Order: sequence, then structure tokens, then C-alpha cells
Amino acid sequence: MNPTCKKRLGAIRLATMKVVAQEEIAPAIFELVLEGEMVEAMRAGQFLHLRVPDDAHLLRRPISISSIDKVKKQCHLIYRIEGAGTAIFSTLSQGDTLDVMGPQGNGFDLSDLDEQSQVLLVGGGIGVPPLLEVAKELHERGVKVVTVLGFATKNAVILETELAQYGQVFVTTDDGSYGIKGNVSVVIKDLDNQFDAVYSCGAPGMMKYINQTFYDHPRAYLSLESRMACGMGACYACVLKVPESETVSQRVCEDGPVFRTGTVVL
Repeated sequence: MNPTCKKRLGAIRLATMKVVAQEEIAPAIFELVLEGEMVEAMRAGQFLHLRVPDDAHLLRRPISISSIDKVKKQCHLIYRIEGAGTAIFSTLSQGDTLDVMGPQGNGFDLSDLDEQSQVLLVGGGIGVPPLLEVAKELHERGVKVVTVLGFATKNAVILETELAQYGQVFVTTDDGSYGIKGNVSVVIKDLDNQFDAVYSCGAPGMMKYINQTFYDHPRAYLSLESRMACGMGACYACVLKVPESETVSQRVCEDGPVFRTGTVVL
């Protein structure tokens, strides 16, 4: 094992966290509340790498941190059942435990924003959860927060009420069954605000749109989702290319999951 890999492995935090509660908040979408000392190290935009409590599933599952309560030492995770592993997570109940690696990733840069700042949050589908902690922390500083959310249909809408506590929220649905018909671009193109920062997380198509629209913005960020194996940068299973380079790459798990717009090829 090379020295870089040894250093990386040595920095990884592994812990057992307790399940405090779990509920289904939309069809096949669950909110899981975990408790443990690891919460003290968590930051908005990071994720946890969870071991499936079944020996038939060797790879961990990365799940974004939705909200953080360092006083209670609790964090909320919101995930969608995508396969057998996440289906097992949905059966967990109060008192169960999970083997957790984390907190992973670089998270969102929220520095130097105050009551004079205006911020745009853009989320889509299961990419909405990590923006909740961002909205909460910015609101506590007096930042004006505008949030635009995109979903496929009314039944998929999550966290609208929670985000509305922290600022104005626009909701779009592809089929027009709730909110504004269309995708987030329908709202964003008509916003007149000069935003000091932009934070986003969603499906690849949405992230491409945000990357193009705010390509040269000095503080626009993309939180990217990717299939990953080790979750700590050693396996290079989640790499992205860098613009105008054939040799340099970025790893979603280690160098991300948050990237500045214009710094990776989508």
C-alpha cells in the first residue's frame, strides 16, 4: 500500500450509530434519524457511507446528510429505495444500529455570508435533502434564501414545508401536478436577484444546467451524486474529468461531492 493510501485510510472515521427514528415521507423515500458522537464533526453538504446490515451486500451506500443537530448529536438522512441495499435500510427501526463511515467529502463553503447576502438554492428530487442544512445555517446568519425545487410529480415533493421556514420556496413539477409546470429553469430564468452564492444538488441534467448557467459565477456550487465503491478516494470508481485536461481527474467521494461550477466536466 502506498503512503498516500495509508494516510487516507488512517483519517477515516468508523463508528456505530443508533437509529432514533425512521419514517416514509413520500413513496419509497425515507427519513432516517441517527445518533452518535460522529455528528459533532459533520458539515453541511457532506455524506455518510453506510454499511448494509447484511453480509450479502459488501459495498457501502453513500447517503447525504440532510440536517445536523450537534446538541442532540443527531443527524437526519433522506434516501430513496434504489435496490436491495437501501430496501434493507428501510426496515430499520428505533434502537437498531448501523456501521457508519464518515463524515465524508468536502461539504459546502458557507463562509463570509451574512445579512447583506442573497443566496439561491436549487434542488431536484432526492438531491433536495443536503440543501436543508444549508438553508438552516444561512437563515441563522440572516442571509436571504431563495429556494427552487424540481420534482417529477406531486407525489415526489419533499421538504417544501421545512425549507419554507428559511425563505421563499418555488416548486416545479415536470407534469404540472403541483406548483409550476416545467423544470427549475422556468423559475430561475425569471429571477432578478443578484445572488452572492448558489448551492445546488440534483439529477445530472439539472446539474448540467446549473453548471452552464452559473459557469463563471465566483460562488456557485454543485453537489454531485455518483456510484462509488470505497468512498474514500482509493478505488477511483467515481472520477470526473477536469476541463481542458486529459490527465487530471477529480473524485466525487474525496475531492467532492461539492465542486465549483466550471471545474469539472458533466
